[in-house]
Amino acid sequence: MLKQIVTATALAAVSGTAVFAQDNETLRVGMSGGYFPFTFVKLDELQGFEVDVMNAVGEEAGLEVEFETMAFSGLIGALDAGRIDTIANQITITSEREEKFAFTAPYVFDGAQVVIKEGNEEIGSVEDLRGKTVAVNLGSNFEQLLNELDFADEIEIKTYESNIAQDTALGRVDAFVMDRVSSAQLIQESPLPLELAGKPFSEIRNALPFQDNDEGRALRDRVDTALESLREDGTLAEISDKWFGTDITKAE
Repeated sequence: MLKQIVTATALAAVSGTAVFAQDNETLRVGMSGGYFPFTFVKLDELQGFEVDVMNAVGEEAGLEVEFETMAFSGLIGALDAGRIDTIANQITITSEREEKFAFTAPYVFDGAQVVIKEGNEEIGSVEDLRGKTVAVNLGSNFEQLLNELDFADEIEIKTYESNIAQDTALGRVDAFVMDRVSSAQLIQESPLPLELAGKPFSEIRNALPFQDNDEGRALRDRVDTALESLREDGTLAEISDKWFGTDITKAE
């Protein structure tokens, strides 16, 4: 398991004396480390949009940030069990999750996107998924979004831990559903013959979940304040532009 620690000493060096009063506090952040460009490992270094955002949050809030990587499907359970304090892995706000966790304000705005093998003329939008086999990442909210469609009973959903794009390109499934931003980045970086099918069919708002208790809500409020400061001073927009070439941290 990869673990990256931003030391309190480094934080203090960039954040001023206010940090020293809080330098023993740690924010344990869970992420998959396998979701380009949000969180991924390259040359044994954990990188990505979420890593940069959380490091900036740590500096702003005076918290030592400790990253814990694990399978995406295990992240919610780890948060529920208190093994991590929050998850930075493009976690979508859903009514079910809001009943269980305390969320920060959204810091990513996106949409659910259908992706197909290049040249597949049978699927041009989400409406064309009737009678098709569609892949989603295990533990993601895209399975729920598909199940909320009026014609959900006409779609066969397959869940994947990995290789979702490869199986679509090989024709083992008809399409996969992922968020628009990640889909576009994946197609741009991958040699696989894939393309977007139509426009996003559901708005997605990503935020950071915390345990819904006194300690969790207090930490949530502290991180929320830091996120708002980073939004106001342009830091979030700069990080987004670095990874995506556009600002996905503001609602359109």
